[in-house]
Amino acid sequence: MSDRKEPTSISCTASLPMLWKEYFRDPSQWWDNRSRKVHPGYPDFKHKGTKQCLWIDNPCTPSWVTAELSRRSMETPLPARPVICDDCTAFVVSLRACAKSKDLRKGSLIHEEILRKGLVDQCSDALITMYAKCGALVKAQELLDIHSSRNAYTWTAMITAYAQHKQARDALRCFEHMQLAGLSPDAVTFACVLNACSSVQDIDKGRKIHAEIIRQGLIGDDVVLGNALLDMYAKCGALSTAQYLLQWLPSRDVVSWNALISGYTLLGQGEQALRCFEQMQIEGFSPTSVTFTCILEACGSIGALEKGEEVFYEIAKQELFENNIVLGTATVDMFAKCGALSKAQQVFQNLPSRDVVSWNALIAGYAAQGQGNQALECFAKMQQEGISANEVTYSCILDACGSLGALDKGTEVHHEITRQNLLQTNIVLSTAVVDMYVKCGAFQSAEQVVEELPLQAVAPWNSLITGYARQGQSDQALKCFKLMIHRGINPDAVTFTGVLNACSHLGLTDEGLMHFMSMKKIYNVKPDIGHYTCMIDLFGRSGQLDKAMEVIKEMPPGEDLAVWSALLGACQKWGDVNVGKRAFEHSVELSQNDAAAYALMANIYATASLYNDAEKVEV
Repeated sequence: MSDRKEPTSISCTASLPMLWKEYFRDPSQWWDNRSRKVHPGYPDFKHKGTKQCLWIDNPCTPSWVTAELSRRSMETPLPARPVICDDCTAFVVSLRACAKSKDLRKGSLIHEEILRKGLVDQCSDALITMYAKCGALVKAQELLDIHSSRNAYTWTAMITAYAQHKQARDALRCFEHMQLAGLSPDAVTFACVLNACSSVQDIDKGRKIHAEIIRQGLIGDDVVLGNALLDMYAKCGALSTAQYLLQWLPSRDVVSWNALISGYTLLGQGEQALRCFEQMQIEGFSPTSVTFTCILEACGSIGALEKGEEVFYEIAKQELFENNIVLGTATVDMFAKCGALSKAQQVFQNLPSRDVVSWNALIAGYAAQGQGNQALECFAKMQQEGISANEVTYSCILDACGSLGALDKGTEVHHEITRQNLLQTNIVLSTAVVDMYVKCGAFQSAEQVVEELPLQAVAPWNSLITGYARQGQSDQALKCFKLMIHRGINPDAVTFTGVLNACSHLGLTDEGLMHFMSMKKIYNVKPDIGHYTCMIDLFGRSGQLDKAMEVIKEMPPGEDLAVWSALLGACQKWGDVNVGKRAFEHSVELSQNDAAAYALMANIYATASLYNDAEKVEV
């Protein structure tokens, strides 16, 4: 049984059998939601007037109800149509059965028979719904375009099918066409459309849907619709709105809390996710496997090992690991990200089953912690067990090869990736290949990979430019940048960090300033603190400390220690006491225990023969 708050009308009382008898006396007075339910929390039947609800799977439902429903072959009723022949009625019932069992082959055969009898117009709604629920969306849409259904249930089935098959844009388009056709969506339709908005993070559309739901007064005690709203705001990053909505929902359940916790986790706000988790338990809601999975991810993202262990022991206590590979993998990932690799390995070994995602969590942990050899060993064992690597696996292994300088192994992995034709469409993987070659010092191979990529992506170029800059080959970094621009690839913030560093190391102040000015004016890239620090370093190296101060004045509000530290270092090089004093004052204001700042200022005074002042500078 799923968690849900059921109305008193279906509680275990003597009135329940009477309510079922009332349903059977006149089913036309009840909405039948069975064929379009997207969540078990929705009632199977809901009275159109009194709004009383009935669930077939209620443990107190009389045993004769199921038999009576079966006898009458009661399915979702179609809206009133002109009287049709018995053959059509039989076809409609059969098509609904195919939709329920997702038997596309049988449904297609029935469609052929309907065509032969010339009954397509009368059976179009049932045909569209059958194809939609069986996942044959092209065929379903084709029929919908031809027959222009007036049945809201049919449109909802199409919208639901598109959403379930990750075709969110098509779901939203279908919803718009439904409204243009003059049909009124209900709570089920809105829930499906909100899920589609979540998938593509279309918060503007989601807000319009929310306003319409309020206008129609649909939320009420509909926890599923409320959860869909909350989930949409959370996944679109509007977490304050989601938090507010959670507090004001007339009814909420563990799914409501999961949506909010998941939203905080996805946006990297692990601390807030943990606070929600605690509040959820205070309010008496028991965590589910989904809750624990999100919390483990939150713990991993902020390195909260102690809390992660606490959650791990609670999961083990509830015996939730058995047959739950997702939860087991999340635990491995949490321990690995927290640096507890021995515990990650132990949990991994005890998993009842392991897939590529489980292996990836362990391999990624070793690679991230600088234990490249262990990552390669895991990769070898994974292959021995017959588990095929995917793009994530290869990215982690390339990272390990780069950190070890294992060029031969990295080249071997690159060739395997090429053989599987994975580089052509995967930016992350192609960047990992370039980065591996750069870290191994094989710049010619890195350039060749970038040159051959069909993707107009900036990330692989960034890896090459940054690699040249870090290796002291600044002239090559600038050549790559010019070639990238010539290819029509727009630079981003990472690109400019590499370019400005290259200009700084080469002493190209004018060119560096030109690139810095072009960031916002030409490429619409807002400079961050890293770019300002690069410019201060650029002017500081050439002794233009007045221009360095001008850069600081142009910075957006908010002080940063790295900026003043860079300026202070330049003042030591050029012996500028006045500017040095200003930089020192700002540095110690931001961090009184910055020993480097005190040492630099003392050296500046000593170089200027101001020994008394130098002695006064103490941490």
